[in-house]
Amino acid sequence: MAGRPPPGDEGGPIQGSKIGNRRRRIERKYTEYFRYTATGSLMAKPKAHEDPRPLGRAWTRVKQALIGRPLASAEEIGERLSKKKALAIFSSDAISSSAYATEEILRVLVLGGLAALTLSVPVSIGIALLLAMVAISYRQICIAYPNGGGSYSVAKANLGRKASLVAAAALLIDYTLTVAVSISSASEQVASAFPELHPWKVLIGVVAIVLVTLGNLRGLRESGNIFALPTYLFIGSALLMIGMGIFRIVVEGQPAVPAAIEDVGGTLEAVGLLLVLRAFASGSVALTGTEAIATGVPAFKPPEPRNAATTLVVMAGMLGVLFVGITFLASHFGVLPNEQQTVVAQVAAEIYGAGSVAFYLFTAFTALLLFLAANTAFAAFPRLGAVLAEDGFFPRQFAYRGDRLAFTTGIVLLGVVAALLVILFGADTHALIPLYAVGVFIDFTISQS
Repeated sequence: MAGRPPPGDEGGPIQGSKIGNRRRRIERKYTEYFRYTATGSLMAKPKAHEDPRPLGRAWTRVKQALIGRPLASAEEIGERLSKKKALAIFSSDAISSSAYATEEILRVLVLGGLAALTLSVPVSIGIALLLAMVAISYRQICIAYPNGGGSYSVAKANLGRKASLVAAAALLIDYTLTVAVSISSASEQVASAFPELHPWKVLIGVVAIVLVTLGNLRGLRESGNIFALPTYLFIGSALLMIGMGIFRIVVEGQPAVPAAIEDVGGTLEAVGLLLVLRAFASGSVALTGTEAIATGVPAFKPPEPRNAATTLVVMAGMLGVLFVGITFLASHFGVLPNEQQTVVAQVAAEIYGAGSVAFYLFTAFTALLLFLAANTAFAAFPRLGAVLAEDGFFPRQFAYRGDRLAFTTGIVLLGVVAALLVILFGADTHALIPLYAVGVFIDFTISQS
């Protein structure tokens, strides 16, 4: 074989038995760093990522122990989510809001006395109807905008650049507060079961954020494996609690218990419209998280739009049943919000018995789901950040995937900011809710335009 060897290859003529048998041996230096794929392209081997410095190699080992081995880009499709896992990841925020939305309604209505408290169930039904309308709208968005982005993509295509950036800013704030609110509420659930832990609420919240951040840095599929069980445990235990409560009321004839507050002698006519509207707005925190599925459509397995739309409908149905059911039980048993125990924990104590094993299990499932509900934001915030980076509105680093094909920059930023909010607000859910609701309704308004 005549001619010079290709650049980067080494070799020399090997003499055969005859002069015409000359041939050349080619040694490719890069074979220990790259391999050929079935399509003929080169793929990096693990050694190509290896840091030559001892300190660098030590850091690589620590990082891989925490978040796992690096994944090739071709493995991204394997990180997609089935409908069952997607329901656990993207719906955990919305489902978990049923644990504190009822309390937000009661905190407002209690100002109007006993007459106002009788409106808690009608208000919750009205919110459930609003949830159905929002879910139908977002279902259409899943199909019409399969690349994700939610309200941002809708506004960008139909309302222009300024409106889309307002929607994006509201979404990013919403996702950040999702983490802070969910983690704070989870800390309060823990304190409801174990009052001696109340002074440690903030520390519990920060540690939980760190753990959820690490779980997401490992990639979507692995976080789905980690977070699926708590979601379904909460749904099952909450449905059981509602079923047992309805059985006691309908079959056993459990009478309604009036709330233990002073009756100011008012009537329904005397309850101000503004008070009812305020209760409706506060309880609408139950709608938070419904937009996450529309934002994360690309995370689903093919066909992405159809799977996302189906998951959204299932999530909305579950949330409506849980929210109205818990509100009905709280109203029937005269439960009121207090600083020592959350409303949902008081309802569980009425149904299961305070101090029973079932009570502690339900409280544990609720707290665990609320800890992990933050995972919805960790799935949606980085993807929206990547979309904004690709459009030139965010630093390009937000569009880069890490070793586990997750958007590492967005995940880390979200974890840091949410932890700061938990510290600044002392893990107080009620203090964070007003900030939370504003961003949510901006998103809803723009996406429905």
